[in-house]
Amino acid sequence: MKKTAPILIAAVALTGCNPTAQQNQTSAPQGQSHFEQLANLPDKENRATPETAQTLNDELVFQRATQTYLWAMPLINTLGMKFGSEEKFGAGYNVLPIWKRRLDAKTLVTTPNSDVIYAMSYLDLGKDGPIVFEAPPMMQGILLDFWQHPIPVDGGKYFGDLGIFGPDQAKGGKFLILPPGYKGPVPSGYYVYRSETNNVFVFLRAFYQDPKDLSPPVNLIQQGKIYPLNNKAGAKAMVFPDGSGTPANMLPRADASAFDQLKTLIDSEPSAYIAAPDWLGMLATLGIVKGQPFNPDAKTRAILDAAAKTGYKMSRVIGQQPGVPGRSFIIWPNHHWLNPMFDGTPDNLTGGYKDFHWTRRDGDYIDLNSRIWFFTDYYSISPGMVTQTVGKGAKYTIAFVDSDNNYLTGDNNYRVHLPANVPAANFWSVTLYEAENASGLANGQPYPSLGSRDKPVQNPDGSTDIYFGQKAPEGKEANWMATPAGKGYFVILRFYGPTEAAINKTWVPGDIEKQ
Repeated sequence: MKKTAPILIAAVALTGCNPTAQQNQTSAPQGQSHFEQLANLPDKENRATPETAQTLNDELVFQRATQTYLWAMPLINTLGMKFGSEEKFGAGYNVLPIWKRRLDAKTLVTTPNSDVIYAMSYLDLGKDGPIVFEAPPMMQGILLDFWQHPIPVDGGKYFGDLGIFGPDQAKGGKFLILPPGYKGPVPSGYYVYRSETNNVFVFLRAFYQDPKDLSPPVNLIQQGKIYPLNNKAGAKAMVFPDGSGTPANMLPRADASAFDQLKTLIDSEPSAYIAAPDWLGMLATLGIVKGQPFNPDAKTRAILDAAAKTGYKMSRVIGQQPGVPGRSFIIWPNHHWLNPMFDGTPDNLTGGYKDFHWTRRDGDYIDLNSRIWFFTDYYSISPGMVTQTVGKGAKYTIAFVDSDNNYLTGDNNYRVHLPANVPAANFWSVTLYEAENASGLANGQPYPSLGSRDKPVQNPDGSTDIYFGQKAPEGKEANWMATPAGKGYFVILRFYGPTEAAINKTWVPGDIEKQ
């Protein structure tokens, strides 16, 4: 417990963002920490003075808002994507943006992959009722509720996945998504997904073989159809906006608008499903109550704004650590590559967690720091995303630091050595991300990624060296990725179709070395 305290109570330390609190603390003794100042605010006749009461009330709003932000990180992540997408591309079950020319750094979203074709959509079962998604063969996707829990499929064997890892086994079919607590009839001929939220996140991916011809995966996704179960004949025609090259902010919001988005979500969800009563109570202390107006005054809104900024910064601190209290994410001993479920096995995909709710096996509690760690930088998780099946799915390894345990910076030049026989049956890639917000690093190149399909030059022994820096080393241009000066970043190494050496971790990449 002592190890978690600095992170959990840091919300208090940053109330300096609140001018009212600063003004009301002028009578506190100098030279004390912020915590001591709060504890020693003056009383009169054994009760708080009006100034002390005001300071503590403001502090209470700030602390509750900051902790609510961190608790709601998965929701805030999903809402950021939904609102950012719908602002640019439109809203509705029939709107399915596709990044038809791959996803570049203009789309701000957490850790996108530029090496596959993405499509993302957002459904509202409360508004439109049960929804059907018709998918062609070989579609790869995940259906998630707004907590980004993979939606369970009737039968208990599958969760969220459709396609290779779903009940259709890549044959395609009709996928029926039901709202929370649905008791109505279920027609035959569908794979049935029962969501715990009215709002549903649809995340689809398709793979290309030739970077110069992206039409096959785009055409595959455009064969998909989404419509209400009870109104197929009257359904709106599908539209597939092209997201490539379009500036769109789909990141978690780090200002008071995060609480506006939470209010919109709370209003559209059954209270019994979206949160436990105590957290509904926490939201209520901020003025967020289902069906009631949310109109914070200017002072409260300023506190909420500071709390969101602080909560987001805290999430970034948590998200760039090599683990959480009591659990390391280091994959290979004496190296710095990370994955929170590195210890998964074919019989236990989630490793040290019981489920995709981040419930710890060693304590039977939801590990909030693990959940924050993941959703400040990443989105979507399912059995297919953490598969331990040789030749299927993908494996992910993450590096925030170099071999000397220093954070990566665009001011330095680096090299990462990939030994021969990279364990990827399909392809591998290296992608760079902004340390500030986990979006693709805007480095002036078409995409912030480089991989086997780009045909980097191999060394005589079959190994490959990839270089990062402001300027390519002489003769290494084909193996170089640009990094802007003054920007921190991190790296994800992906293996698609991981082979046995990736599953059993016998193939080990070199750490990122400063040159």
